Amino acid sequence: MSSRDDLQTRLERGIAALGLRLPEGAVQRLLDYQVLLARWNATYNLTAIRDPAEMVSRHLVDSLAVLPYVQGETLADLGTGPGLPGIPLAIAAPGRQVLLVDSNGKKVRFLREAIRALKLDNVRAVQSRVEGVEGQFDCVTARAFASLGDMLDWGGHLLARDGIWLAMKGRHPQEELAGVPAGFEVRAIHALAVPEVGGERHLVVVGRAPGQAGC
Repeated sequence: MSSRDDLQTRLERGIAALGLRLPEGAVQRLLDYQVLLARWNATYNLTAIRDPAEMVSRHLVDSLAVLPYVQGETLADLGTGPGLPGIPLAIAAPGRQVLLVDSNGKKVRFLREAIRALKLDNVRAVQSRVEGVEGQFDCVTARAFASLGDMLDWGGHLLARDGIWLAMKGRHPQEELAGVPAGFEVRAIHALAVPEVGGERHLVVVGRAPGQAGC
C-alpha cells in the first residue's frame, strides 16, 4: 500500500510533467479527495480502480491534463461519476463555479459528501439526467461519458454561445466525428500525454458553429 508521501510524490511528479502550477493547498486537497474516494469505493463501488497510486494517475492527473484547455467562469461536468474531472478541476481553479451532474444516486451522495468534507464552496452536485439540467456554461466537460453525437444531443443546450465543450476520449474518435449534430463544430483534437498512464488519451474541443446562438 502506498503511503500518503508516496502518493504526494506521484501526484506532484504528474503535475510537474503537465507543466501546471496549482494554488497553495491544492495538492493536499486532491489527496484528501483520493482518500475519501477510496473509502467510499470500498462500499459503493464508485470506480473500478482501487489501487491508490493508480487513482492518483488515472483519476487525478488524468483530470488535470485538460486544465490548460478549460476556460470561463462556469463549468458543468456531465456524467461526472465520482467527480471526474470536475472535482480535480474545481480544486485546481477555486474561482470557477462548477456543477457536477450524474443520474446515479449513490455517486451524487458521494459528491455531496466530498463537497462538504473538502469545503468546495465553488461546487454543486445535482442528480439528474443531462437532458433535464438547466442553465448555460462557459465550459462543459465529459469524460468517457458517451459518443460525441449523443453527448451533444443530450447536453448541447448547456453550452453558452461562446463556450467550449471538452470531451475526454481514449483513442482518436475518428468514427464519431460524423455524428456531431448540426449547430456544433469540432475545433480541435489534442493528443494528451498523461504521466504514468498507458494507452491513448485525446481531448476533443467542440464549439457552436458560426451563427449558432445558445438555446
